[in-house]
Order: sequence, then C-alpha cells, then structure tokens
Amino acid sequence: MEIREYREADLEAIVRLFYDTVHSINIQDYSSAQVEAWTAGIDMERWNSTLSEHLSLVALDGSLVIGFGDIDKSAYLDRLYVHHMYQRQGVGTALCDRLESSAEGRPIRVHASITAKPFFEKRGYRVLKSQIIERNGVLIPNYIMELDASAKI
Repeated sequence: MEIREYREADLEAIVRLFYDTVHSINIQDYSSAQVEAWTAGIDMERWNSTLSEHLSLVALDGSLVIGFGDIDKSAYLDRLYVHHMYQRQGVGTALCDRLESSAEGRPIRVHASITAKPFFEKRGYRVLKSQIIERNGVLIPNYIMELDASAKI
C-alpha cells in the first residue's frame, strides 16, 4: 500500500469509492433512502476544491484507489473512506495516523457515521453529541466526536 497526497486526477476514483463504500458498507447501518440522500448530488468542483485545500491523502494498491481521507487546518477530519474490498486491512488506520499527526496537538473533530463510530472510539475519540442531519429531506444520524490529539503525541 502506498499513501500519497491527493491529486486532481484522483477525483473521479475518490468519488466512486465514496459512493460504492456508502452503498456497500454503510448500508448495513442506514436505510436505502439514507444512503441515497448521503451520496446524491456530489458537487465535483466543491470536492476538488476542499480536497485541494485540506491535507488530503490517497491510499493506493498499485493504481487502484483503496482509501482516502482529509483534514482541514482547524483539525476537522472531514472524510475518511476505505474501499469495500479493503475494509479491516489497516488502510483506514494508516490514513488516520497520518492525518491526525498533522493536527500538531490540537483536538481533532469528526462527524462519524454509525458505521465509523466504533473505529474512532478504538482510536480514543469520544462522542461529544449525537445528531441528526438532513440531506435532501432525509434524516441521517451521526456523531460529533473528538480526539485529544495531545494525548497521541
């Protein structure tokens, strides 16, 4: 596995991975209507813009994108997704380790899905609150979680 910084040429593969992961992995914890609303209307320009502005990393197996994640300057971990065929193989951990190290001791926040919550809890994140967000008229539960990054240094 290789991990490198995001390139605009990765965008299509990243968006496909996001869509496929939500529809194959997160569907275990969310309804079809919820995963459809979650993945509907992806704004490719906006994704490229935020991925370019954030520290964004891509995990590769050869030329196949098997995971990606990004964190902004405020230490908000925006996205972390792993290809459905590469789950539980250390891809998310490797990406998260690198992203968290960029926080320089600041608390890291993430909005974690029901599916991702156990992953983040094992990493030491704690739930600040559960919330329900609305996307395209559909209610989707998730959690605001935080890691005291200074404890990881």
